[in-house]
Amino acid sequence: MRKRRRNREESHNHERWLVSYADFITLLFAFFVVMYSVSSVNEGKYKVLSETLEGVFNATQRSVNPIQVGQQTAAPPQSDAPAIQPFNSPEDPAGETSEEQAGERLREIANRFNYRLKGLIGQGMVSINENDNWIELSLRNNLLFNSGDAVPVDAAFNLIDGIAGILKDYPNAILVEGFTDNVPIRSSAYPSNWELSSARSAAVARLLIIGGVDPRRLAAVGYGEYQPVARNDTSEGRQRNRRVVLLVAKDAKVRLTMRR
Repeated sequence: MRKRRRNREESHNHERWLVSYADFITLLFAFFVVMYSVSSVNEGKYKVLSETLEGVFNATQRSVNPIQVGQQTAAPPQSDAPAIQPFNSPEDPAGETSEEQAGERLREIANRFNYRLKGLIGQGMVSINENDNWIELSLRNNLLFNSGDAVPVDAAFNLIDGIAGILKDYPNAILVEGFTDNVPIRSSAYPSNWELSSARSAAVARLLIIGGVDPRRLAAVGYGEYQPVARNDTSEGRQRNRRVVLLVAKDAKVRLTMRR
């Protein structure tokens, strides 16, 4: 009887490894699921998150030195950083020479756009129009966003980074405009096309800032479906209406740009 009981106990003890083995297999499966989800992360969302966190962790230290009781404070300490000046025209605002130089600068920007984007211009995905006071750079929406979304697609980062590489060399004011077609959108993030177009223009402005453009030169506005360039009763017309436009002004003052 005692030998039979010992055999049963030994048999039970030998099977306990199955529990640990099952736990190990479960953890291993969970590990590979997590690794797969990380490997398929959207590059655009990751870059936006990365840039945001970098800005937070690299923020300037704002702590101040404590003042001892009875200590008299002198004039506030002066910072070594230069004072931020508003963007004004780098030339003398008066005189014919200033207008000529501003016009030459605008033509130079347009020429650089045409050279940089000639492939997309040839495909009809980008168009450039200019006059004496403006450059209008129009980008088809599918170059930048998925349908109904304002998170830039992966390809948008290189495109806007190349545009920013040109614009950051000049003081011109830039108005970023977002447009949609007339197909209604009702989502928790974007209750209407107003919100969607505004979010898209703000996202492009954010990418320009990441690319080195001074934010004091930028303004972002959304027009929704109410400024179409084509009819909305055809698929091609709706595609043309879904766009983001960069208006590069001859002037360097953003508020004057908005009042054109």
